[in-house]
Amino acid sequence: MRTSRIGGMGSLAAFVALMLVVATPDVSTQSEAPAGPAQLGVLAPANLAKPRPKAPFDLTGTWLHNSPTGERFDPPAGFKLTKQAQVHYDAAQKATAEGKVYRNDIGLCWPAGVPIMMTRVWPVSMIQLPTSIFMISELMNSLRIVYMDGRSHTDPDIAVRSFNGESIGRWEGDTLVIDTTNFVDDHHWIHDRLGIPGSDALHIVERIKMIEAGARLQIDFSRTDPKNWEGTWNLTKFWRRVDDRDIAEVECLPDLNEHMPSVNSNANVR
Repeated sequence: MRTSRIGGMGSLAAFVALMLVVATPDVSTQSEAPAGPAQLGVLAPANLAKPRPKAPFDLTGTWLHNSPTGERFDPPAGFKLTKQAQVHYDAAQKATAEGKVYRNDIGLCWPAGVPIMMTRVWPVSMIQLPTSIFMISELMNSLRIVYMDGRSHTDPDIAVRSFNGESIGRWEGDTLVIDTTNFVDDHHWIHDRLGIPGSDALHIVERIKMIEAGARLQIDFSRTDPKNWEGTWNLTKFWRRVDDRDIAEVECLPDLNEHMPSVNSNANVR
C-alpha cells in the first residue's frame, strides 16, 4: 500500500509539473514587436544632419504681400456655398448693408489663421532649414511651421488642430508644395468680410515659386472645404522681398482695440 501510494503521488507530481511546463510561456522564445523610431523634432541635430537634396531656392528673408487682387481671398465667380456657410454669408451681407461688420473675430484678437495670416499688410519673416520652414507674421506674431523632414500629417482623430493648420512641405522640381490640413472648426475665416468660414475639413495646397531672380514669390493657392463650399477654389498671390524690414512684436490686445468701431457690440454682428 505504501509503495502504491508513493507511486501515485509521484505520478500526480509529474502530471502537475508537466502542466506547469505547458502553461508557462517560454520567455526565451518570445520577442516584443520593435518600437518604431521616434519622430525627431525639426531642430534636433540628428534630424538636421540627415543627408537631403539641396533645395532649389531659399525662402529665408522678409516678404510683404504685393498682389493686384488685394489681401483677401475672394471666391471664384459663380461660387456655391453649402447651406451652413450660406447662413454666415447672408448675415454678413445684411450687416454690411446696415453699416456694420459680421463677427469681426480678427479685430477681437482671434488668430487670422492660414491663409489670411499670409496676406495682411504686415510682413512675414521666413527662416528656411533643411527640416522645416518657419514663417512668422508680424500680424499677432503668428507662427507657422512647414515640416520638410518627410513626416506625414497627424491622424485627424488625434491631431491638435490650429488656426494655421498642420503644414507638410515637399519639393516638386523647382516648386515648393505645402499641403495644410488639421484646422480648427470655428472663428476661422476664409473671407472675413464676406462671411465665408473655414472648417475642420479645410484643405489648402500652396505651390510656391521664386520669380524675378529671387525678388518676388508667387504662390498658387488651391482650397477645398466640403463643409462650406463646392469644388476647388484657386487663386494666385504675390509677395516682394523687403530687405529693409524686420518684423516687430505686435500683440493684439482687446483693450487696445477699443477705438475700432467694430469692437463695439452695436457695430459688430455676432
